[in-house]
Amino acid sequence: MIALDTNVLVRFLVQDDPDQARLAGQVIDRLTEETPGFVGREVLVELVWVLERAYRLGRAEIAVALDGLLASTELVVEGADQVGPALELYRNDGFGFADLMIVATARREGAREVVTFDRKAAGLPGVRLLGA
Repeated sequence: MIALDTNVLVRFLVQDDPDQARLAGQVIDRLTEETPGFVGREVLVELVWVLERAYRLGRAEIAVALDGLLASTELVVEGADQVGPALELYRNDGFGFADLMIVATARREGAREVVTFDRKAAGLPGVRLLGA
């Protein structure tokens, strides 16, 4: 297994740098179920951030890209069982993807709640706004 960095996935998805896109495609094309690529949760969080900020892609486009990564049999996505539900909230309810992943990790690790100063994130179940 090899791990894929955010910039490799960006080049593969966006195809904005022909040379790097070609190299990223060559690596990804060699992945199989037997020798998959690994995509860490941090990579997903950074990927969403880059696609939103640098490429100004909308949530629907980003969600489709992440759906494709999750559906790929050639990729192992860390915490895929938590990424899917978070992705639906990201796509439909306007929560930030990073916030959703923070809450998913906290739940997985048995945290009673997440405390935050972020009013929007405090709208998630299990998240408490401090100072309210």
